[in-house]
Amino acid sequence: MIKIFKTFGGYSEISQLEKNCWINVTQPTTEEIQRLSEDFKLPNDIIQDVLDTDERPRLEFDDDWSLIIMRIPVRSANNGIPFQTVPLGIYMCDNFTMTLCLQNNEILPIEQPSPFREQYKQISDVINFILRLFLRSGNTYLRYLKEINQQTAVIEQDLEKSIKNRELNKLLKMEKCLVYFITSIKANEIVLAKLRNSKKITTEINEDLLEDAMIENKQALEMAQIYSDIQSGMMDAFASVISNNLNVVMKQLTLISIILMIPTLIASIFGMNVPNYMEKASWAMPVIIVVSLVLSIGGVLLFRKRQWF
Repeated sequence: MIKIFKTFGGYSEISQLEKNCWINVTQPTTEEIQRLSEDFKLPNDIIQDVLDTDERPRLEFDDDWSLIIMRIPVRSANNGIPFQTVPLGIYMCDNFTMTLCLQNNEILPIEQPSPFREQYKQISDVINFILRLFLRSGNTYLRYLKEINQQTAVIEQDLEKSIKNRELNKLLKMEKCLVYFITSIKANEIVLAKLRNSKKITTEINEDLLEDAMIENKQALEMAQIYSDIQSGMMDAFASVISNNLNVVMKQLTLISIILMIPTLIASIFGMNVPNYMEKASWAMPVIIVVSLVLSIGGVLLFRKRQWF
């Protein structure tokens, strides 16, 4: 979908291209991609880079245009992974500024008339607009990280009740989300540092906004690393619990086999087809049973004394 706005605030949607307008493109179709190339003269290599799921964040400056690629968090149902990150490209030229993303997101929601409606003011500075995107991205990372932490707590409770592969797979997918987040946040941090050193920020408002964006980004990175360390320790702990439970079960089965072997051995000896001087005795069978029970009980008591049972 392609939407054209008069300013970066997105308050006034227009149908034709105007000077210093903002073009928001989300989930472009094949026809819309062709239009980006033909009508807006967007280079094909830039379109392919931004629409590449694995594209890394970077900052490029050319004589006629500038490009900033950042990675933003999005909700996903891909293979049960609740969150992932996708590239968001910001293309700037003399006539317009374009944001391009391959998936609908909460940073620049295409269905809303303005992503900055809470500001109640127009945004005319493109650098201010970019810094606001980084700030919104950091806030979204933090919100998604809290949701990941809540879902992890629920999975942990399920694991305490019943350790199954399904819960472990869920925990592994949460760990995968955190790896995506950490990698993307670190790359965004590098882009922010390059943007600060590029001397494009000339106003005090943008300097404060850049500082806020870097603080939010750093906080999101620290939270993601903390949650990742906690989940790694949790996975190791549950793996140790599963291994210990298996050892306990095998130990108990071995002890039970030893106890059952005692009456089996006695019955085998007296069941042999050789004279044992008790063939005609009426008390032979009860005595053999009692002896077997006494020896078995003695074995159980011995194991319990050694705390094996």
